[in-house]
Amino acid sequence: WDSSLRGIGGDSSSSAAGLINSSPPQYLAKMSPKAFVLSCILLLFSSAPATAFNITRLLERFPEFSTFNQYLNETHLNQEINRRATITVLAVNNGAVSSALSGKSTDVVKRMLSTHVVLDYFDVPKLQKLKGKTGVLTTMYQSSGIANGQQGFLNATQLPNGDIVFGSNVKGAPLMSKLLKLVAAQPYNISVLEVSSVIYIPGIDGNFSAPPPPPASHAPAPAPTKKKSPVAPSPVEAEAPEAESPAEAAETPEEAPAKAPTPDAPTSSPPEGPPADAADAPAPSKSSGSRATAFSLCIAAVMGLVSAL
Repeated sequence: WDSSLRGIGGDSSSSAAGLINSSPPQYLAKMSPKAFVLSCILLLFSSAPATAFNITRLLERFPEFSTFNQYLNETHLNQEINRRATITVLAVNNGAVSSALSGKSTDVVKRMLSTHVVLDYFDVPKLQKLKGKTGVLTTMYQSSGIANGQQGFLNATQLPNGDIVFGSNVKGAPLMSKLLKLVAAQPYNISVLEVSSVIYIPGIDGNFSAPPPPPASHAPAPAPTKKKSPVAPSPVEAEAPEAESPAEAAETPEEAPAKAPTPDAPTSSPPEGPPADAADAPAPSKSSGSRATAFSLCIAAVMGLVSAL
């Protein structure tokens, strides 16, 4: 600058006056290249906007998200969102957000809605291209430093029918919030997606009652096993009388030949020998009975002859 001023002539005051009164092209010609570049950079920074987007103004264009927008303002999440360069907001319509957050404290509402702010840019095509049809998304709640375990992460999964659902990455948490549509987008800065319901994060509000129902559905399963166990002995009991029936059938033919010779025998001594043999060997009992009958007939004939004489 000193050399340029001296080149214009005279002392510094007269030189400065001559530089100011000169025309713009002459003024630029007198600037060094380094000073010119620096001036351009400062001009660009001073004219740049303070933030790339404003979530409050963006949602004001959609009255169906007025309650969601109000919650963001009350919890000051809108300010934290606006400070980010890249963000995705999972917005919920008025009816769904009111039923889920009504009556809860401002602190709980802030924690729950901060899980609906993903620290990356996602639109529908990007979600449809998730590797393996599933992905873990980092939320603003994770950056708060108070998240417990996986509470600050979401699971985004594409179902076989093409639907994309969101849920907490906490083990056992359901994937119940369905992606409905793209609401608004400023590519690679902010994306607003509508989801069907507020995402349930186990323990974020001190309530752990939601996960237990799935195990309860399996409770009736042991009932059939108890009914089957007493049925097993019944066939054994049914076989017991069948095993005894052949023994009884075997005894009946042994008793029949023993009773047959009794009406024909007039004396008790001859018939008693064959039944004893019959007890030991049932097969020859019939032949011994016939011999006893013939013997008794002979005796009767002899006695008849003796009485005739």
